[in-house]
Amino acid sequence: MSETSRALRPTVEAWEWQLRGACREADPELFFHPELERGAARQHRDAAALAICAECPVLRQCRQHVLSHRESYGVWGGLTEEQREAVWSGRTERRRLRRAG
Repeated sequence: MSETSRALRPTVEAWEWQLRGACREADPELFFHPELERGAARQHRDAAALAICAECPVLRQCRQHVLSHRESYGVWGGLTEEQREAVWSGRTERRRLRRAG
């Protein structure tokens, strides 16, 4: 039995940061848009979720997790779905290089 608990320890340590997330005290629906939500309603909901993320003590770990695991839905790590897609597709980097060049 002690062999099993030693094997699980790294996994627990890798996910432990989630217990300190500011989002744990918020309504989860704030971070995931309802089907067909668009326009101002979505912008307001995303802004409210991003405000919670901005104060989160584990923002860096959350962002690192979501970008490496390619979570497609919801606000994670202070990034909306569209912002993450821009990072993954390289659009953000290309825009930055165009402005610098």
